[in-house]
Amino acid sequence: MTPRELIDVAEVPGGEPLRLFRRGGDHMIVLDRNELMNSRMSGSEEALAVMTCERLRGRRQLRMLIGGYGMGFTLRAALKEAGPDALIDVAELVPKILEWARGPMADLTGDCLDDPRVTIVEEDVAVPIQHADGGYDAILLDVDNGPDGLVRPVNGRLYSARGLAAARNALTPGGVLAVWSAASDDKFTRRLKDAGFAVDEVAVKARSNGKGPRHVIWFATKG
Repeated sequence: MTPRELIDVAEVPGGEPLRLFRRGGDHMIVLDRNELMNSRMSGSEEALAVMTCERLRGRRQLRMLIGGYGMGFTLRAALKEAGPDALIDVAELVPKILEWARGPMADLTGDCLDDPRVTIVEEDVAVPIQHADGGYDAILLDVDNGPDGLVRPVNGRLYSARGLAAARNALTPGGVLAVWSAASDDKFTRRLKDAGFAVDEVAVKARSNGKGPRHVIWFATKG
């Protein structure tokens, strides 16, 4: 087996470091013993954008916030689906994630970060959510492995009743909050409903070929 090579380490404000590994032509971003991302498994991250855009089909000048760049799977899928007049903000707190995108993973990144529709916000995603005041048609969250603060304990507030109320306030009428998770969570589903969202929980496969483990995406629509 080809050995896994450590490429770099990124410090995370208020959290444990992230490590970038390479094995052959594949890259992995790892937190402690948790593999958060793998360049071979993009299906569910792409579905996060594709299925959100399907729910908003027909809207002009779609304005979207993506929380967490990761390996860019969600952003690239959004750019394909959202239309030429879309405006997409990408909130990424960890500068090295963006350095890796332009450096060791440049072949994977392509030109998505230079697309004129894209604005990079080097902030906690909670900041643009708090300031949006009904401006986003969609908010896509993939900053943890589910609705808890895995990468940073403070991220837990995004999924709390107060955090969901802030996200709802940041959305246009009929806007969608989409949350990626490695597994289902009945308590989070109830919190979404209690926050006033219409909730659709969808199981998706990790790989774009329909194989691999099953992940979950909540699509919460503002009435």
